[in-house]
Amino acid sequence: MEKNRPVAEKPRDFFPNALRAFHQVRPGCFDFLSENGVLLRVELVDEAIVRFRFTPDGRFEDDFSYAVDPDYSPGVPAHETLEIADAIAIRSGALSIRIARADLKVTVTDVSSGRVVSKDEKGFHWEDNRDFGGEVVKMSKACHHGEHFYGLGDKSCDINLRGRRFDLWGSDTYAYGSDTDPLYKNIPFYISLTAARAHGIFFDNTFRTGFDFGSERPTVTSFFAQGGEMNYYLIDGPDPIDVIRRFTRLTGCAEMPPLWALGYHQCKWSYYPEAVVRSLARGFRKRRIPCDALYLDIDYMDGYRCFTWDGERFPDPARMVADLEQDGFKTVAIIDPGLKIDPDYPVWADAYERRLFCRRQDGNLFKGSVWPGLCHFPDFTRPEARDWWADQFHSLIGEVGVRGIWNDMNEPAVFEDGTFPHDVRHDFDGHPCSHRKAHNVYGMQMVRATREGLSRFGHGRRPFSITRSAYAGTQRFACAWTGDNVASWEHLGIANLQCQRLASCGMSFIGSDVGGFLETPTPELYLRWVQLAVFHPFFRTHSSGDHGEQEPWSFGDETTDGVRAAIELRYRLLPTVYTAFRQYVRDGTPMLRSLPFVDYRNAETYWRSAEFFFGDHLYVVPIMEEKEDGRFLYLPHGDWYSYYDDSRPKAVNKDIWIDCPKDGIPVFVRGGAVVPHWPVQQHVGEIEHPTPELRVWWADRTIASEWYEDAGDGEDWKHDGFRESLFHVDGGRGWLHLRREWKGHWQPGYESVDLCFCGIDCCEERLVLKVDDHEIEVLRGEDGRYRGTTHRDFHECSLEWRPLPAPSKTKLTREG
Repeated sequence: MEKNRPVAEKPRDFFPNALRAFHQVRPGCFDFLSENGVLLRVELVDEAIVRFRFTPDGRFEDDFSYAVDPDYSPGVPAHETLEIADAIAIRSGALSIRIARADLKVTVTDVSSGRVVSKDEKGFHWEDNRDFGGEVVKMSKACHHGEHFYGLGDKSCDINLRGRRFDLWGSDTYAYGSDTDPLYKNIPFYISLTAARAHGIFFDNTFRTGFDFGSERPTVTSFFAQGGEMNYYLIDGPDPIDVIRRFTRLTGCAEMPPLWALGYHQCKWSYYPEAVVRSLARGFRKRRIPCDALYLDIDYMDGYRCFTWDGERFPDPARMVADLEQDGFKTVAIIDPGLKIDPDYPVWADAYERRLFCRRQDGNLFKGSVWPGLCHFPDFTRPEARDWWADQFHSLIGEVGVRGIWNDMNEPAVFEDGTFPHDVRHDFDGHPCSHRKAHNVYGMQMVRATREGLSRFGHGRRPFSITRSAYAGTQRFACAWTGDNVASWEHLGIANLQCQRLASCGMSFIGSDVGGFLETPTPELYLRWVQLAVFHPFFRTHSSGDHGEQEPWSFGDETTDGVRAAIELRYRLLPTVYTAFRQYVRDGTPMLRSLPFVDYRNAETYWRSAEFFFGDHLYVVPIMEEKEDGRFLYLPHGDWYSYYDDSRPKAVNKDIWIDCPKDGIPVFVRGGAVVPHWPVQQHVGEIEHPTPELRVWWADRTIASEWYEDAGDGEDWKHDGFRESLFHVDGGRGWLHLRREWKGHWQPGYESVDLCFCGIDCCEERLVLKVDDHEIEVLRGEDGRYRGTTHRDFHECSLEWRPLPAPSKTKLTREG
C-alpha cells in the first residue's frame, strides 16, 4: 500500500523579526541584524541618496553592479545616529532614516518638516524559490493619498503609473501597443511625487522584476524580483528634476556625441545595393532636405553574417562610405549579437576557438535562430568576450570608415522561444550566473563592447552607438530608439510618452522610428511625426521597406515642403539641442522634461503628459490627432511667447485653445530666454564656421540661459576645449539688459554674432543697442523683431525703447 504523501505547501512569505545587533561597518554605512538572521545594510551614498540592502541569511554576496557608475564617488555626507526606545535613527542632510527595532521596517522623513517621504508597509519580505533556489525578494511601501508615480523607462502607457503593474524583462515586442508589457528596456527606477515633493527608488536587481503602483492594493506600492538581492536606493528631491539628475549621475552621465549625430538620419530595412544608397544621398541633396546620416540594415552583409559585406551588392564599401562622407553623409551600420554557425566564417570560428559563446547548464553551446539561421552568441558579460568583440570593428570602423554602429536584437531575441533559456550560463564579470540574472543586462553589455570598438578604431572621433535593449546606466555607452512601432496616430502618442519617460530615467539620447516602422503613414501622420521628432534628441526615420517608401519626399510636394521646413528648424536649433545635451552630460539634467516634473508644485499637472519641455526654455505641444487644426493645451505659470511670431497667451495655469495649422506644431519660449540658432545647413559642417544668432526674448524679470560650443567632435571637450556661456537677461517696461560670462578655452572660428530681440513692444524702425563700450544700430524686421550684429566676444548689451501704450495681447496662432 502506498503511503500518504504530504501535500506541498503553498509558498509563504518570511519577514525579519526583532533587531538583535546594530553596528557601523565604516563611516556612513551601518548593519542591522535581526534575531532570525536577516541583515539590513544602510549606506549613506551622499546627502540625498541612501542605499538599502537586505539579505535573509545574514551575509551579502560580492557588491557588484553594472548600473552604478564605477567613477561615482561623492564622499560620505555628515551624519549622526540616535538610539531611541523603538528604533535606530540616522540623520543625514535633509533626511532622517528610522529603522524599527521590532521588524527592521524603514521610515524616511524630511528633517525640516517631519513629513514622511517613504514608509515601509510590509517592508522587506521573501519567499523561497523552489524552482531555481534562492529567494523571490519583495518590498512593499505605503502609498500615500495623492501620490503619483513615473518612470520605469520603456513603458508605452501614460506617463503617470498610479494604479498599474509592470514587469521588467527585455522583450522583442514587434508592433507593441499602449498596454504591451514588458518592452525592450529594463530600467528599475521610478519617481514618486506627492504634494510638491518628489523622491526616487532605484531597485538595482537584474533578475525579472515587478512593480505595483497600487494595482493590487490601492494603498500599497511594491517591487519584487525573481532572484538576487533586495538592493535599492532612495533618491531624495524634493524637485523631481533633481531626483533625475541624481539618478543619472549615480548610474553615469553620457558623453558628448559627435555633433552630426544630432542631425537628421534616414534608415530603412533595407537600402541596397550600393546604387540605391547613392541615389538616396542624391535625393536629399537635390531636394535640399538636410540629412547627416544614412543607415545600412542587415542586407549589406554576406548572408547576414556580422562584420562582413555582400560583395555583389557593395563591391567597394570603403569607396562608397568615403564618397558619402565627402557629400556630408555619415554611414551607420547594423550589427546583431548572433553569429552564424559556419566553420568557413572567420568571425564565428575565432570566437568558437576562444570559447567565447554562451553555453547551457550541461556545457553544450546554446544555439538559437535569428536572421543568418542557427547562431551562437557571445557572452558579453565576460570581459574577454567584450574585448574580442571590440576588436572585430577594426575593418568596419578603422578601414571602411563606417561612423556609427546600431545594435539590434540584443534583448537578446531569438526566433524559437523569444529569448535564451533560463539555464544558459554567463560569466557576469566573475560572478557566474544563469540567464535569469544576465538577461536584462545582455544588450547593455553588448553595446558597451561595441562602443569600445568604435573608440578603439575611430581615430580619435567621438563614438556613436545605438541600442534597442538597455538596463539602467546604458546611457554611458549608447543612445537608443523605442523599437518596432507602427504607423498610427496611437503610436505617435506612444512615441511622445516613451521618449519623455526614458529621458526621466537617465536616457535622454532617445527617439522613435519616425513615421512608424510597420505599415505606411498617411502624409499628415508622417508630417506631424517629423514635427514632434524635431524635439527628440535622436531624430531618425526608419521603416520596414515592404510597407512602402518613407523618405521625406514620399508623400507629395506639399508634405515634402512641410517636412523640409521641420528638418530645417532642427538644424537652426542645433546649438540649442547641443546645449541641452551638454547640461545632460554635465549635470544629468534630462533634455526632455515632462510637465509634472517642471510644474511639480501644481497637482493639476500630475496627469498631464502630452506637452513637454525641451531644455530650459522651449515648451513643445505635439499634435497627435488626425485633422487636428486646433487643440486645448495647458500652459504653466510664467511669461510665454509663441516661438514663431512672439504672440503671447491670454492665460496661464489653465487650458487655452490654440490654432494648429499643418505647417508646424505649437512651440513656446520662456520670456527672458536666450536661444542660440544657426543658419540652415544641409549637413553639420557644410558651413565651416556658421555665424550664430542669439534670439533674446524680453521679460520683466531676471532669467538665466546657457550656450555651449565646442569643436563638435574629438575629445578636447574633456580638457576644457569648449566655450560655455552663461547669460542673464533683465528687463522692465521699455528696457532690456543682457549680461554674459563664459568659461573654457575653445576659440570659435566665426568673428561675429547676430542678435535678434523678440517680444519688444515697440514700433520704431531702428533702435540703438549699447554693446560693451560701443553702440550699434538694430533694425526692425517685418516680423517685428530687432536685429543687429556684434563681435563674438561681447560681454553685455542693453536696449531701450519707448513702449507701446499697452502690452500686446494678440490672438495666439502659428503663422509663417
